[in-house]
Amino acid sequence: MNTRTIRYALVGTGMMGHEHIRNLALLRSLGEVDAQVVAIIDPNRAMRSSALKLAQDLGNERVRAHAHHGALKAGDCDAIVLISPNHTHRGLLEALLPLGTAILAEKPLCTTVADCETLLPLIEAHAAPFWVAMEYRYMPPTTRFLERLRCGDVGRLRMLSIREHRYPFLEKVDHWNRFSALTGGTLIEKCCHHFDLMRLITGSEPVRVFASGSQDVNHLDELHDGGVPDILDNALVIVDFSSGVRCALELCMFSEGADPQEQLTAIGDRAKLDAFIPGPDRFWPHAGERNGEILLSPRSQSAPEREVVCVDERLAAAGDHHGSTYFQHQRFARAVLDGTPVEVTAADGAAAVRMGSAAQESIRTGLPVTLPG
Repeated sequence: MNTRTIRYALVGTGMMGHEHIRNLALLRSLGEVDAQVVAIIDPNRAMRSSALKLAQDLGNERVRAHAHHGALKAGDCDAIVLISPNHTHRGLLEALLPLGTAILAEKPLCTTVADCETLLPLIEAHAAPFWVAMEYRYMPPTTRFLERLRCGDVGRLRMLSIREHRYPFLEKVDHWNRFSALTGGTLIEKCCHHFDLMRLITGSEPVRVFASGSQDVNHLDELHDGGVPDILDNALVIVDFSSGVRCALELCMFSEGADPQEQLTAIGDRAKLDAFIPGPDRFWPHAGERNGEILLSPRSQSAPEREVVCVDERLAAAGDHHGSTYFQHQRFARAVLDGTPVEVTAADGAAAVRMGSAAQESIRTGLPVTLPG
């Protein structure tokens, strides 16, 4: 095998599974690494067949499809991408970790804090790279926002807010994403991204979480296998960090027309910095006209400084995350081939689940939740 080749097995082939296949093909076509999909595993025949055809159409000549992860043996691949429904992560990881293969596991790590804590020692003993897929870190406007913060543009960070006004949860196989028992709940399933960003940006740990939220608009008239969806569609969350930085999250999932979809705002003792991130291109009729933006507003009241952040059209077309899945795969491949550090560890993934769980507990009780130091 060529030392710059990585053979991938994909476990789970739904919407995100297809996005990963397209981005691995880009990784190969753009000369980053010879990324070869050799195995596709999914119990759902329709999804498995669709993913197999896509992989073959994109030049993966050796790919084979299987209904069960048990078909995957040690040495069959160099990396596993876990993209299955949230509630299957713990069981699948317990089965896959003994293969000793590098793993890129889609968020959330697990649906409960207890399951994360069960897995953490197993992952710590895993010699190969283990990376939790947090695509929001790698969206170009977010990446530029992080760079500007690290350059000291805002001075000493004191406040951070993240606002996401977006479309409802999409249709998925067997409607698993309609139920908190299968997703972990909206503040774990969706907002683990936001809590991960909070920890990354502040460089510190949360100490207190207070939240309010409800299911007010979406999925109220749906019935799936006798069950009524119970996932939140809006929430406000305040998080105090050990560094003294105060963070806020505003989520609304019945706001399809919002542009931008996401806004990051950091305020320090010198300036305010905003990142404006549009929604997925495929939902907009004039998507090519929409770019991310960074806006720096100094306290001096001089004219704000605006910076446009463009995304390569090939990367934007490969998924719903502005090329972030591609950039994530770039970094993961370097960890596999060159031993560069994993950027999103299992501990990071578990911390995001812990914050989401605390936020949901706060909504349930109406009280703030103190997190262990």
